[in-house]
Amino acid sequence: MQKAARSWNRRGVRVGFVPTMGYLHAGHLSLVREARRRAGKNGKVVVSIYVNPTQFAPTEDLAKYPRDLKRDLKLCRDTGVDVVFTPNDAEMYPSETGSRRCESADDPRFDKRGYTCVVEEKLSRTMEGAARPTHFRGVTTVVAKLFNLVLPDVAVFGQKDFQQAAIIKRMVADLNFPVKIIIAPTVREADGLAMSSRNKFLDAEQRAQAVILFHSLQAASLAVKAKPVSAARLKADLKEFITAAPLARLDYVEFFDPETLVPFAQVKRGTQMALAVFFGKTRLIDNGRL
Repeated sequence: MQKAARSWNRRGVRVGFVPTMGYLHAGHLSLVREARRRAGKNGKVVVSIYVNPTQFAPTEDLAKYPRDLKRDLKLCRDTGVDVVFTPNDAEMYPSETGSRRCESADDPRFDKRGYTCVVEEKLSRTMEGAARPTHFRGVTTVVAKLFNLVLPDVAVFGQKDFQQAAIIKRMVADLNFPVKIIIAPTVREADGLAMSSRNKFLDAEQRAQAVILFHSLQAASLAVKAKPVSAARLKADLKEFITAAPLARLDYVEFFDPETLVPFAQVKRGTQMALAVFFGKTRLIDNGRL
């Protein structure tokens, strides 16, 4: 992969990159089309498919994460992808530290031989970072490695993973990666549910109720349309609204500055909102600008 990327670079060929964990859907394909637009008709579009173990906690669904490489390759081929990069764990993490490579050194599972990890310390403290403490160590580490392998001019991420995109942008700026980060809009189902590979785990009743995430964004937008409101009050109202769906269990809802991710005590138009909700063992996230 790196040899091909260096060859393209020497010839002035622009490279657009979409990192994924596979089980592709229309949301991923929209990122591919944006990468093609940015790379140009004479450029190259690379999609990586790699279920990265270091961003999963021991209690999370790494083993059950959906995989269908044959289907993914066909979708990539049909969408005009030039290269699909599908490394394995031994290639991505060649040292002998096992699968728990990017956790805190204070964690009893941490292998004292260690592994060089990329850690963003500020933007990763809240929301997904608080709910999944080792998650963003794994994300930033694998994305940094992929950038060094693919050497893209532009990389496209989805807005559904808003905090992740913000952290990747910060990492690129802080570490001087020569890659432009593009954040593409969330792609939704007809009823508003954000497309996600994990949606396949929902049964029919859970799927019907999962639209409560999108409806919560709409309800919050309506609540601040006329004037600012207390974040604490709006969180309480939304918790009541969400748990009216019998199968929904709220993990968090936050209101914050879209650039710094600093939480707001008062919520007004233009505030960014993010939330995570469980349906059984399936955890869904969504966000939007109010």
